[in-house]
Amino acid sequence: MLSQSTISQTNLMELAPGAEKLIFNKETGEHRLIGNIHITFQSNVIYCDSASYFEKASILKMYGNVHLNKKDTLNLFCDSLHYDSKTRKAKLWGNVRIRDRDYKITTDSLDFDSKNDVAVYHNGGRIESTLKKETLHSKAGYFFPKSKNITVSGNVLFKNESTTMYSDSLRYHYASKKAYFFGPTKILRTDKTKIVGGKGWYKLDTEEGVLQNHATISKEHQYISGDSLYFNELKGISIGKGNVYFSDNQKGIGFRGDKFYSSKKNNKSYLTGRAVIEYKLKNDTLFIHADTLFTFTDSLNQLSHVKGYHLAKFFSHKTQGVCDSLIYQRNLGKLEMFKKPIVWSNKAELKGEKIEIYFKDSILDRAEIKQNATLITEVEKLQLYNQVGGKNMLAYFNSLNELTKVDVNGNAQTIYFPEESIKKDSIIEIQRKGMSRLYSSDIKIYVENNEFTKVVYVDQADGIFYPMEKINKEEQFITGFNWNPTLRPTDKMDVFPKQSEKSNSTIKQIQKEKKGKKGKRKK
Repeated sequence: MLSQSTISQTNLMELAPGAEKLIFNKETGEHRLIGNIHITFQSNVIYCDSASYFEKASILKMYGNVHLNKKDTLNLFCDSLHYDSKTRKAKLWGNVRIRDRDYKITTDSLDFDSKNDVAVYHNGGRIESTLKKETLHSKAGYFFPKSKNITVSGNVLFKNESTTMYSDSLRYHYASKKAYFFGPTKILRTDKTKIVGGKGWYKLDTEEGVLQNHATISKEHQYISGDSLYFNELKGISIGKGNVYFSDNQKGIGFRGDKFYSSKKNNKSYLTGRAVIEYKLKNDTLFIHADTLFTFTDSLNQLSHVKGYHLAKFFSHKTQGVCDSLIYQRNLGKLEMFKKPIVWSNKAELKGEKIEIYFKDSILDRAEIKQNATLITEVEKLQLYNQVGGKNMLAYFNSLNELTKVDVNGNAQTIYFPEESIKKDSIIEIQRKGMSRLYSSDIKIYVENNEFTKVVYVDQADGIFYPMEKINKEEQFITGFNWNPTLRPTDKMDVFPKQSEKSNSTIKQIQKEKKGKKGKRKK
């Protein structure tokens, strides 16, 4: 019934027995089939109620209960289908469904490229897994069965048993369970984890992903954000880069820095680049900074201790400090400071080779200053200073963070300016009587309102008192006296090093490296 030109074509159209009627219109070149149609054409097996093939245009039109099967792997269903045999592209309308062994698409209209196995819809569609509970809704979609890829855009909603994903644009490689997103995306998991980013990828089976552009992850009491985030839930690894912030409201702790790495397996995290840890105290917040900060957790995933290296500083409203490196042990309430440490508490400045600070109920309780210890308080900004020095020192503080007592062990030195209250009429005038200088092996000093009220020496003491007008300037300062108010952090932002401090640190590092190279050459 077909013309000779149709039969001689390379792409032969084969009509299986069973069609009720076939009509050929020589003028239009239309081959019309009616009833129970079964056609094999260009590796496609097609079923429909009626069909027309236009020989000159090489176009096949099918109507009613259309079913197209491609190589037993891909099936298309619709009410009507127009197929261009030259371009091997088809358009489907009405109750459109397309499925392979893994997924099924439902939409009202679809474009299908038979040569490249690509299906496209533009008026809203639903993609559903045939193997498990997994659906994808979007305004537009591209289905690539060969490469196992689905690309969707416009009000994208992905959902499976554990994850719900909202996005503007998404590519899903369903063979690897990996979703790539290219616009604002929100991922919600059944464990109450919320993941947000403007770009990145996410693996549904391993809960691994990369987020960029205002990336955030929140879960119950924990929150992390950054310019980019990498996370792997199964391995317990998190990496953040650029403006990283992490907080745990339950533990009362937060981190900030330019780079963050955390491993649950090793119970260890570190921060670099404008790194700071914020730890909630009872009535205050402790801010700790260093070039590199390490945090460690215990078996219950509770913060156990913090280590800070290079240009370390800390700030709370009641206590501040600077040093090269430090260790904070949360369970002991202990802060250890190394290499030129200085601690300021109220009006007191403490220094030594090493300082250990102890907190009680989140309030400074005492400070142990070891080797070349000094404690200095300024007297009414008169360039006079109450001073204590010795080998080792133990300073006690009250609940108001005020110095109350100092124990000095070994080579104790004390210089202070006792005051006298003089009543004139109804006015009480405070006057300095002079300067007391006392040397002994061990000394106990009692302090009230920043003034030395009582000094007790254990062994034979060497002491002298100078009236104010007869103070010997050569004996006005203890050995190792050094007053450093400009180094004191004044607020939480002041924990970050100034440019001059960074430059000095870099110069020292270069000098250290040069010395190391010279030593290697000598060897």
